[in-house]
Amino acid sequence: MGLITEFKAFAIKGNVIDLAVGVIIGAAFSKIVASLVSDLIMPAFGVLFGKLDFSNLFIALGKIPEGTVMTLDAVKQAGVPVLAYGNFITVALNFAILAFIIFILVKQINRLRNQTPAPAPEAVATPEDVLLLREIRDSLKAKLSGNLTEEKTS
Repeated sequence: MGLITEFKAFAIKGNVIDLAVGVIIGAAFSKIVASLVSDLIMPAFGVLFGKLDFSNLFIALGKIPEGTVMTLDAVKQAGVPVLAYGNFITVALNFAILAFIIFILVKQINRLRNQTPAPAPEAVATPEDVLLLREIRDSLKAKLSGNLTEEKTS
């Protein structure tokens, strides 16, 4: 029973739940970045470099059969080993963009954390002995000043 109790305590901890939420959001976010790269950025780069689609950039490592369309999928289906460097460029760009976006998010979160004012420290109650000592001091001051005024008048 101890193992099950420990597991429940571990699984319910806030850090584990935060991590799970982060992984789920990260997976969805990576799909958005993948779409951004493959659907928007890579076609623009392809136009700039004279190729319409980076994903079809490859080097065939074997003889391509006659009549095979010169696309990555067709060459792979023909059983020819290929170095798909266009796909690698796409994935590397995906990673760079995702890493940069996460960097910016973390930087902004840290900036916001540093801007939040620290809570004002709560006033600590003065100990009773200090209050009594102050009362005695004030009483002595009053008596001494009263004695001094009596001496001056007489």
